[in-house]
Amino acid sequence: MDITLVRGDITEQRADAIVNAANSSLMGGGGVDGAIHRRGGPEILEECRRLRASRYGGGLPTGQAVATTAGRLPARWVIHTVGPVHSRSEDRSELLASCYRESLRVADSLGATSVAFPAISAGLYGWPMDDAARIAVETVRQAETAVERVTFVLFDAKAHAAFEARL
Repeated sequence: MDITLVRGDITEQRADAIVNAANSSLMGGGGVDGAIHRRGGPEILEECRRLRASRYGGGLPTGQAVATTAGRLPARWVIHTVGPVHSRSEDRSELLASCYRESLRVADSLGATSVAFPAISAGLYGWPMDDAARIAVETVRQAETAVERVTFVLFDAKAHAAFEARL
């Protein structure tokens, strides 16, 4: 698998699938989630509503992933995953790793060969960037997947440097 880093906006990435660091409601929010919903348009929200009305009435559980259309984004699909909120008193790293593994599993089920990831949980959910980068890179490297290209799309220089140190 080819792993690359890009500093930029995940909503501009050309990949089979982009990963949304979603909140459990699947209805959009702040950060990456809000940007994906705004740029992708109402088609994404409509599919999220259908998912909430069927399989995920209580919301998407932390560490799991589900796909929708990408709407107006330059990708085919959006894979939504809910990262854990960082905790100093409880080790939630396995839940964060699960976000990456489950997203790649969903990508495989779709036939996606290229996936773009943000730094899940490293923004609004408070995960320290260095540790988020370590978990992301190690998990993706160890994943059994048919995905050929993973791009970590990092919004700022600090995030890029943290991921670069792990590659």
